[in-house]
Amino acid sequence: MKKGQMNWWQLSLLGVGCTIGTGFFLGSSMAIKNSGPLVIVAFVLAAAGTFIVYDSLASMSVDDPNKGSFRYYSQKAFGSWAGFSNGWVYAFSEILIMGSQLIALGIFTQFWFPNVSLWLLCAIYGALGLLVILTGMKGFEKIEGLFGVMKTAAILMFIFVAVFLLVNFAGGESLSPSFNKTNLFSEGPIGVWHALIYAFYAFGGVEVMGLLVIDLKNTKEAPKAGRVMMIVLTAIYIISISLILVLISWQTIHADESPFITALNPFSIPYVTDIFTGVFIIAGFSTMVAALFAVLTILVSLAEDHHAPSIFQHHGKWNVPWPAFLCTTGGLAVSVIIALVLPERLFEYVTTAAGLMLLYNWMFILATFLKQKQQTGWQKIKPLIGMLLIAIAVSGTWVEKTSRIGFFVSFIFICFIALATFLSRSTRQHG
Repeated sequence: MKKGQMNWWQLSLLGVGCTIGTGFFLGSSMAIKNSGPLVIVAFVLAAAGTFIVYDSLASMSVDDPNKGSFRYYSQKAFGSWAGFSNGWVYAFSEILIMGSQLIALGIFTQFWFPNVSLWLLCAIYGALGLLVILTGMKGFEKIEGLFGVMKTAAILMFIFVAVFLLVNFAGGESLSPSFNKTNLFSEGPIGVWHALIYAFYAFGGVEVMGLLVIDLKNTKEAPKAGRVMMIVLTAIYIISISLILVLISWQTIHADESPFITALNPFSIPYVTDIFTGVFIIAGFSTMVAALFAVLTILVSLAEDHHAPSIFQHHGKWNVPWPAFLCTTGGLAVSVIIALVLPERLFEYVTTAAGLMLLYNWMFILATFLKQKQQTGWQKIKPLIGMLLIAIAVSGTWVEKTSRIGFFVSFIFICFIALATFLSRSTRQHG
Protein backbone atom coordinates (compact mmCIF):
# COMPACT_ATOMS: atom_id res chain seq x y z
CA MET A 1 0.00 0.00 0.00
CA LYS A 2 1.44 3.33 -1.04
CA LYS A 3 1.96 6.22 1.30
CA GLY A 4 -1.23 8.13 1.95
CA GLN A 5 -3.54 5.39 0.63
CA MET A 6 -4.77 3.80 3.88
CA ASN A 7 -8.36 4.19 5.08
CA TRP A 8 -9.08 4.79 8.77
CA TRP A 9 -10.73 1.37 9.19
CA GLN A 10 -7.62 -0.29 7.79
CA LEU A 11 -5.55 1.46 10.45
CA SER A 12 -8.02 0.20 13.09
CA LEU A 13 -7.63 -3.33 11.74
CA LEU A 14 -3.84 -3.01 11.74
CA GLY A 15 -4.02 -1.75 15.32
CA VAL A 16 -5.99 -4.82 16.36
CA GLY A 17 -3.54 -7.03 14.46
CA CYS A 18 -0.50 -5.42 16.10
CA THR A 19 -2.02 -5.46 19.58
CA ILE A 20 -3.74 -8.81 20.17
CA GLY A 21 -0.98 -11.27 20.94
CA THR A 22 0.39 -13.54 23.62
CA GLY A 23 0.34 -10.55 25.96
CA PHE A 24 -3.39 -11.21 26.11
CA PHE A 25 -3.71 -14.91 25.27
CA LEU A 26 -0.99 -15.98 27.74
CA GLY A 27 -0.19 -12.87 29.79
CA SER A 28 -3.82 -12.56 30.94
CA SER A 29 -3.33 -15.77 32.93
CA MET A 30 -0.79 -13.93 35.09
CA ALA A 31 -3.21 -11.03 35.53
CA ILE A 32 -6.01 -13.39 36.60
CA LYS A 33 -3.67 -15.36 38.86
CA ASN A 34 -2.67 -12.17 40.69
CA SER A 35 -6.02 -10.40 40.98
CA GLY A 36 -8.74 -13.05 40.72
CA PRO A 37 -12.15 -11.82 39.49
CA LEU A 38 -11.01 -8.23 40.00
CA VAL A 39 -8.87 -8.68 36.88
CA ILE A 40 -11.79 -7.00 35.08
CA VAL A 41 -11.01 -3.81 37.01
CA ALA A 42 -7.35 -4.06 35.97
CA PHE A 43 -8.30 -4.38 32.29
CA VAL A 44 -10.74 -1.47 32.44
CA LEU A 45 -8.07 0.75 34.01
CA ALA A 46 -5.47 -0.40 31.48
CA ALA A 47 -7.89 0.27 28.61
CA ALA A 48 -8.53 3.78 29.92
CA GLY A 49 -4.80 4.48 30.24
CA THR A 50 -4.07 3.06 26.79
CA PHE A 51 -6.80 5.15 25.18
CA ILE A 52 -5.42 8.30 26.78
CA VAL A 53 -1.96 7.50 25.38
CA TYR A 54 -3.21 6.85 21.85
CA ASP A 55 -5.55 9.84 21.91
CA SER A 56 -2.64 12.09 22.88
CA LEU A 57 -0.41 10.61 20.18
CA ALA A 58 -3.15 10.87 17.55
CA SER A 59 -3.75 14.52 18.47
CA MET A 60 -0.09 15.34 17.84
CA SER A 61 -0.14 13.30 14.62
CA VAL A 62 -3.11 15.24 13.28
CA ASP A 63 -1.40 18.57 13.98
CA ASP A 64 1.95 17.52 12.54
CA PRO A 65 2.07 14.16 10.69
CA ASN A 66 5.60 12.77 10.75
CA LYS A 67 7.05 9.31 10.16
CA GLY A 68 9.12 9.67 13.35
CA SER A 69 5.87 9.87 15.33
CA PHE A 70 6.31 10.01 19.13
CA ARG A 71 10.10 10.20 18.89
CA TYR A 72 9.88 13.24 16.60
CA TYR A 73 7.32 14.92 18.86
CA SER A 74 9.39 14.41 22.01
CA GLN A 75 12.44 15.87 20.28
CA LYS A 76 10.37 18.83 19.13
CA ALA A 77 9.06 19.40 22.67
CA PHE A 78 12.15 18.79 24.81
CA GLY A 79 15.15 18.85 22.50
CA SER A 80 17.56 16.44 20.86
CA TRP A 81 18.25 14.43 24.02
CA ALA A 82 14.55 13.49 24.25
CA GLY A 83 14.45 12.22 20.68
CA PHE A 84 17.55 10.14 21.38
CA SER A 85 16.40 8.62 24.67
CA ASN A 86 12.77 8.12 23.65
CA GLY A 87 13.78 6.39 20.44
CA TRP A 88 16.16 4.01 22.15
CA VAL A 89 13.78 3.25 25.03
CA TYR A 90 11.19 2.26 22.45
CA ALA A 91 13.68 0.27 20.39
CA PHE A 92 14.75 -1.78 23.41
CA SER A 93 11.14 -2.24 24.55
CA GLU A 94 10.25 -3.69 21.17
CA ILE A 95 13.33 -5.91 21.20
CA LEU A 96 12.19 -7.28 24.56
CA ILE A 97 8.68 -7.74 23.14
CA MET A 98 10.19 -9.68 20.23
CA GLY A 99 11.92 -11.88 22.78
CA SER A 100 8.79 -12.46 24.87
CA GLN A 101 6.75 -13.31 21.76
CA LEU A 102 9.44 -15.68 20.49
CA ILE A 103 9.52 -17.49 23.83
CA ALA A 104 5.72 -17.69 23.95
CA LEU A 105 5.67 -19.02 20.37
CA GLY A 106 8.13 -21.70 21.36
CA ILE A 107 6.10 -22.65 24.44
CA PHE A 108 2.90 -22.95 22.41
CA THR A 109 4.55 -24.97 19.64
CA GLN A 110 6.02 -27.42 22.15
CA PHE A 111 2.44 -28.54 22.78
CA TRP A 112 2.64 -30.22 19.38
CA PHE A 113 6.40 -30.90 19.34
CA PRO A 114 7.44 -31.38 22.98
CA ASN A 115 10.85 -32.80 22.07
CA VAL A 116 11.96 -29.81 20.00
CA SER A 117 14.21 -27.39 21.89
CA LEU A 118 12.78 -23.99 22.76
CA TRP A 119 15.71 -22.12 21.23
CA LEU A 120 15.30 -23.91 17.88
CA LEU A 121 11.61 -23.04 17.68
CA CYS A 122 12.48 -19.42 18.52
CA ALA A 123 15.03 -19.35 15.71
CA ILE A 124 12.54 -20.73 13.18
CA TYR A 125 9.87 -18.17 14.03
CA GLY A 126 12.44 -15.39 14.06
CA ALA A 127 13.55 -16.30 10.53
CA LEU A 128 9.94 -16.40 9.31
CA GLY A 129 9.29 -12.98 10.85
CA LEU A 130 12.27 -11.50 9.03
CA LEU A 131 10.96 -12.88 5.75
CA VAL A 132 7.65 -11.07 6.32
CA ILE A 133 9.51 -7.79 6.90
CA LEU A 134 11.34 -8.31 3.60
CA THR A 135 8.00 -8.25 1.77
CA GLY A 136 7.91 -4.52 2.47
CA MET A 137 5.22 -2.22 3.82
CA LYS A 138 2.54 -3.60 1.53
CA GLY A 139 3.20 -7.16 2.62
CA PHE A 140 3.37 -6.17 6.28
CA GLU A 141 0.00 -4.38 6.15
CA LYS A 142 -1.72 -7.25 4.34
CA ILE A 143 -0.38 -9.91 6.68
CA GLU A 144 -1.12 -7.93 9.85
CA GLY A 145 -4.60 -7.11 8.58
CA LEU A 146 -5.27 -10.79 7.90
CA PHE A 147 -3.90 -11.83 11.30
CA GLY A 148 -6.02 -9.14 12.95
CA VAL A 149 -9.17 -10.64 11.46
CA MET A 150 -8.12 -14.18 12.42
CA LYS A 151 -7.29 -13.26 16.02
CA THR A 152 -10.51 -11.32 16.51
CA ALA A 153 -12.47 -14.20 14.99
CA ALA A 154 -10.77 -16.64 17.37
CA ILE A 155 -11.76 -14.61 20.43
CA LEU A 156 -15.32 -14.29 19.11
CA MET A 157 -15.34 -18.06 18.57
CA PHE A 158 -14.33 -18.57 22.19
CA ILE A 159 -17.11 -16.21 23.29
CA PHE A 160 -19.72 -18.13 21.27
CA VAL A 161 -18.46 -21.50 22.58
CA ALA A 162 -18.41 -20.22 26.17
CA VAL A 163 -21.97 -18.87 25.90
CA PHE A 164 -23.09 -22.20 24.42
CA LEU A 165 -21.51 -24.07 27.34
CA LEU A 166 -23.12 -21.75 29.87
CA VAL A 167 -26.55 -22.25 28.32
CA ASN A 168 -26.19 -26.05 28.17
CA PHE A 169 -24.27 -26.72 31.37
CA ALA A 170 -25.75 -24.08 33.68
CA GLY A 171 -26.08 -25.55 37.15
CA GLY A 172 -23.85 -28.50 36.35
CA GLU A 173 -20.75 -29.58 38.28
CA SER A 174 -18.47 -28.54 35.41
CA LEU A 175 -19.06 -24.89 36.15
CA SER A 176 -17.20 -23.33 39.07
CA PRO A 177 -17.76 -19.61 38.55
CA SER A 178 -15.38 -17.14 40.13
CA PHE A 179 -18.16 -14.61 40.60
CA ASN A 180 -19.55 -15.40 44.03
CA LYS A 181 -19.73 -13.61 47.34
CA THR A 182 -16.99 -15.61 49.00
CA ASN A 183 -14.08 -14.86 46.69
CA LEU A 184 -14.98 -11.90 44.47
CA PHE A 185 -12.73 -9.54 46.40
CA SER A 186 -10.32 -12.19 47.69
CA GLU A 187 -7.20 -10.59 46.20
CA GLY A 188 -8.33 -7.03 46.88
CA PRO A 189 -6.67 -3.80 45.67
CA ILE A 190 -3.20 -5.35 45.99
CA GLY A 191 -4.13 -7.97 43.41
CA VAL A 192 -5.39 -5.33 40.96
CA TRP A 193 -2.24 -3.30 41.58
CA HIS A 194 -0.04 -6.27 40.70
CA ALA A 195 -2.15 -7.33 37.70
CA LEU A 196 -2.20 -3.89 36.09
CA ILE A 197 1.19 -4.32 34.37
CA TYR A 198 -0.04 -7.48 32.61
CA ALA A 199 -3.34 -5.82 31.65
CA PHE A 200 -1.42 -2.90 30.11
CA TYR A 201 0.84 -5.34 28.29
CA ALA A 202 -2.21 -6.87 26.60
CA PHE A 203 -2.76 -3.46 24.94
CA GLY A 204 0.88 -3.06 23.91
CA GLY A 205 1.18 -2.28 20.22
CA VAL A 206 -1.16 0.68 19.87
CA GLU A 207 1.86 2.99 19.56
CA VAL A 208 2.73 1.23 16.29
CA MET A 209 -0.39 2.91 14.90
CA GLY A 210 1.36 6.22 15.52
CA LEU A 211 4.10 5.15 13.13
CA LEU A 212 1.45 4.36 10.50
CA VAL A 213 -0.70 7.49 10.80
CA ILE A 214 1.30 9.20 8.03
CA ASP A 215 0.06 6.49 5.63
CA LEU A 216 -3.59 7.52 6.10
CA LYS A 217 -5.44 9.19 3.23
CA ASN A 218 -6.72 11.67 5.81
CA THR A 219 -4.55 11.96 8.92
CA LYS A 220 -7.40 13.75 10.71
CA GLU A 221 -9.15 10.37 10.90
CA ALA A 222 -6.41 8.95 13.16
CA PRO A 223 -8.37 9.60 16.40
CA LYS A 224 -11.43 7.82 14.99
CA ALA A 225 -9.32 4.82 13.99
CA GLY A 226 -7.96 4.61 17.53
CA ARG A 227 -11.36 4.96 19.17
CA VAL A 228 -12.83 2.14 17.10
CA MET A 229 -9.82 -0.06 17.77
CA MET A 230 -9.96 0.55 21.54
CA ILE A 231 -13.69 -0.10 21.72
CA VAL A 232 -13.28 -3.41 19.87
CA LEU A 233 -10.27 -4.52 21.91
CA THR A 234 -11.72 -3.55 25.30
CA ALA A 235 -15.07 -5.20 24.57
CA ILE A 236 -13.67 -8.53 23.42
CA TYR A 237 -11.03 -8.58 26.18
CA ILE A 238 -13.49 -7.97 29.01
CA ILE A 239 -16.25 -10.21 27.65
CA SER A 240 -13.88 -13.14 27.04
CA ILE A 241 -12.18 -12.85 30.44
CA SER A 242 -15.56 -12.57 32.18
CA LEU A 243 -16.66 -15.78 30.48
CA ILE A 244 -13.46 -17.52 31.57
CA LEU A 245 -14.18 -16.55 35.16
CA VAL A 246 -17.74 -17.86 34.87
CA LEU A 247 -16.72 -21.16 33.28
CA ILE A 248 -14.05 -22.08 35.84
CA SER A 249 -12.71 -21.03 39.21
CA TRP A 250 -9.87 -18.52 38.84
CA GLN A 251 -7.75 -20.54 41.30
CA THR A 252 -7.35 -23.25 38.62
CA ILE A 253 -5.59 -20.84 36.24
CA HIS A 254 -1.79 -21.12 35.98
CA ALA A 255 0.72 -18.64 34.60
CA ASP A 256 2.23 -21.17 32.18
CA GLU A 257 -1.05 -22.02 30.42
CA SER A 258 -3.50 -19.84 28.51
CA PRO A 259 -6.72 -19.27 30.49
CA PHE A 260 -8.68 -19.92 27.28
CA ILE A 261 -7.44 -23.49 27.16
CA THR A 262 -7.81 -23.93 30.94
CA ALA A 263 -11.43 -22.75 30.73
CA LEU A 264 -12.40 -25.17 27.96
CA ASN A 265 -10.42 -28.24 29.05
CA PRO A 266 -13.05 -29.52 31.56
CA PHE A 267 -15.63 -29.81 28.78
CA SER A 268 -13.57 -32.22 26.63
CA ILE A 269 -14.32 -30.44 23.36
CA PRO A 270 -12.54 -32.29 20.51
CA TYR A 271 -9.48 -30.52 19.12
CA VAL A 272 -10.16 -27.33 21.11
CA THR A 273 -6.63 -27.24 22.50
CA ASP A 274 -5.13 -27.73 19.05
CA ILE A 275 -7.32 -25.02 17.54
CA PHE A 276 -6.47 -22.44 20.16
CA THR A 277 -2.81 -23.39 20.14
CA GLY A 278 -2.80 -22.54 16.44
CA VAL A 279 -4.53 -19.24 17.19
CA PHE A 280 -2.00 -18.39 19.89
CA ILE A 281 0.86 -19.08 17.49
CA ILE A 282 -0.70 -16.77 14.89
CA ALA A 283 -1.21 -14.09 17.56
CA GLY A 284 2.32 -14.30 18.88
CA PHE A 285 3.83 -14.33 15.41
CA SER A 286 1.77 -11.30 14.41
CA THR A 287 2.89 -9.29 17.46
CA MET A 288 6.49 -10.33 16.92
CA VAL A 289 6.36 -9.14 13.29
CA ALA A 290 4.85 -5.83 14.45
CA ALA A 291 7.73 -5.45 16.92
CA LEU A 292 10.24 -6.20 14.14
CA PHE A 293 8.64 -3.53 11.97
CA ALA A 294 8.71 -1.03 14.86
CA VAL A 295 12.39 -1.65 15.64
CA LEU A 296 13.37 -1.34 11.99
CA THR A 297 11.37 1.88 11.57
CA ILE A 298 12.69 3.51 14.72
CA LEU A 299 16.32 2.60 13.91
CA VAL A 300 16.03 4.30 10.52
CA SER A 301 14.40 7.34 12.13
CA LEU A 302 17.16 7.54 14.77
CA ALA A 303 19.83 7.31 12.10
CA GLU A 304 18.23 10.10 10.07
CA ASP A 305 18.47 12.39 13.11
CA HIS A 306 22.06 11.27 13.86
CA HIS A 307 21.01 9.44 17.03
CA ALA A 308 22.19 6.12 15.64
CA PRO A 309 24.93 5.14 13.17
CA SER A 310 24.11 6.89 9.88
CA ILE A 311 24.54 3.62 8.00
CA PHE A 312 21.19 2.46 9.43
CA GLN A 313 19.30 4.82 7.13
CA HIS A 314 20.83 3.47 3.94
CA HIS A 315 18.47 1.47 1.73
CA GLY A 316 19.59 -1.24 -0.65
CA LYS A 317 17.85 -3.74 -2.89
CA TRP A 318 14.05 -4.03 -2.55
CA ASN A 319 14.17 -0.66 -0.73
CA VAL A 320 15.21 -2.44 2.48
CA PRO A 321 17.47 -0.62 4.99
CA TRP A 322 19.85 -3.57 5.21
CA PRO A 323 22.14 -2.32 8.01
CA ALA A 324 19.12 -1.61 10.25
CA PHE A 325 17.62 -4.93 9.17
CA LEU A 326 20.78 -6.78 10.18
CA CYS A 327 20.85 -4.95 13.51
CA THR A 328 17.24 -6.01 14.13
CA THR A 329 18.22 -9.56 13.21
CA GLY A 330 20.93 -9.33 15.87
CA GLY A 331 18.29 -8.41 18.45
CA LEU A 332 16.33 -11.49 17.49
CA ALA A 333 19.46 -13.62 17.78
CA VAL A 334 20.04 -12.35 21.32
CA SER A 335 16.47 -13.34 22.18
CA VAL A 336 17.11 -16.86 20.89
CA ILE A 337 20.31 -17.13 22.95
CA ILE A 338 18.47 -15.97 26.07
CA ALA A 339 15.80 -18.61 25.43
CA LEU A 340 18.56 -21.23 25.25
CA VAL A 341 20.39 -20.14 28.41
CA LEU A 342 17.53 -19.08 30.70
CA PRO A 343 14.34 -21.04 29.95
CA GLU A 344 13.14 -21.16 33.59
CA ARG A 345 10.27 -18.65 34.08
CA LEU A 346 11.82 -16.56 31.31
CA PHE A 347 8.51 -15.55 29.76
CA GLU A 348 7.35 -13.86 32.98
CA TYR A 349 10.64 -11.97 33.42
CA VAL A 350 10.85 -10.77 29.83
CA THR A 351 7.12 -9.98 29.64
CA THR A 352 7.36 -7.79 32.72
CA ALA A 353 10.48 -6.00 31.49
CA ALA A 354 9.00 -5.51 28.01
CA GLY A 355 5.76 -4.17 29.44
CA LEU A 356 7.65 -1.74 31.67
CA MET A 357 9.86 -0.43 28.87
CA LEU A 358 6.75 0.13 26.78
CA LEU A 359 5.06 2.01 29.63
CA TYR A 360 8.12 4.23 30.06
CA ASN A 361 7.72 5.17 26.41
CA TRP A 362 4.00 5.82 26.89
CA MET A 363 4.82 8.08 29.84
CA PHE A 364 7.14 10.00 27.52
CA ILE A 365 4.33 10.36 24.97
CA LEU A 366 2.02 11.87 27.60
CA ALA A 367 4.73 14.22 28.88
CA THR A 368 5.38 15.33 25.30
CA PHE A 369 1.68 15.98 24.75
CA LEU A 370 1.49 18.14 27.87
CA LYS A 371 4.59 20.10 26.88
CA GLN A 372 3.77 20.52 23.21
CA LYS A 373 0.03 21.14 23.30
CA GLN A 374 -0.09 23.42 26.39
CA GLN A 375 -3.61 22.23 27.22
CA THR A 376 -5.85 23.47 30.04
CA GLY A 377 -8.80 22.01 31.92
CA TRP A 378 -9.84 18.43 31.13
CA GLN A 379 -7.39 18.19 28.22
CA LYS A 380 -4.59 18.64 30.75
CA ILE A 381 -6.12 16.47 33.46
CA LYS A 382 -6.64 13.52 31.08
CA PRO A 383 -2.95 12.87 30.31
CA LEU A 384 -2.15 13.31 34.02
CA ILE A 385 -4.64 10.53 34.78
CA GLY A 386 -2.91 8.39 32.17
CA MET A 387 0.47 9.06 33.76
CA LEU A 388 -0.92 8.14 37.18
CA LEU A 389 -2.30 4.83 35.91
CA ILE A 390 1.04 4.02 34.29
CA ALA A 391 2.91 4.91 37.48
CA ILE A 392 0.60 2.62 39.48
CA ALA A 393 1.23 -0.22 37.00
CA VAL A 394 5.00 0.24 37.20
CA SER A 395 5.03 0.35 41.00
CA GLY A 396 2.85 -2.78 41.10
CA THR A 397 5.78 -4.86 39.86
CA TRP A 398 7.31 -4.60 43.34
CA VAL A 399 4.53 -6.70 44.87
CA GLU A 400 5.94 -10.07 43.83
CA LYS A 401 9.45 -11.49 43.30
CA THR A 402 9.07 -12.51 39.64
CA SER A 403 7.82 -9.12 38.50
CA ARG A 404 10.50 -7.38 40.61
CA ILE A 405 13.14 -9.18 38.56
CA GLY A 406 11.46 -7.86 35.41
CA PHE A 407 11.55 -4.37 36.90
CA PHE A 408 15.29 -4.61 37.54
CA VAL A 409 15.86 -5.82 33.97
CA SER A 410 14.02 -2.76 32.66
CA PHE A 411 15.88 -0.50 35.11
CA ILE A 412 19.23 -1.72 33.79
CA PHE A 413 18.13 -0.83 30.25
CA ILE A 414 16.98 2.63 31.37
CA CYS A 415 20.30 3.30 33.14
CA PHE A 416 22.20 2.22 30.04
CA ILE A 417 20.11 4.50 27.80
CA ALA A 418 20.42 7.40 30.26
CA LEU A 419 24.21 7.04 30.21
CA ALA A 420 24.23 6.87 26.40
CA THR A 421 22.01 9.97 26.26
CA PHE A 422 24.37 11.87 28.56
CA LEU A 423 27.42 10.87 26.53
CA SER A 424 25.68 11.74 23.27
CA ARG A 425 24.67 15.15 24.60
CA SER A 426 28.19 15.86 25.87
CA THR A 427 29.66 14.87 22.52
CA ARG A 428 27.30 17.23 20.69
CA GLN A 429 28.11 20.11 23.04
CA HIS A 430 31.86 19.67 22.59
CA GLY A 431 31.69 18.67 18.95
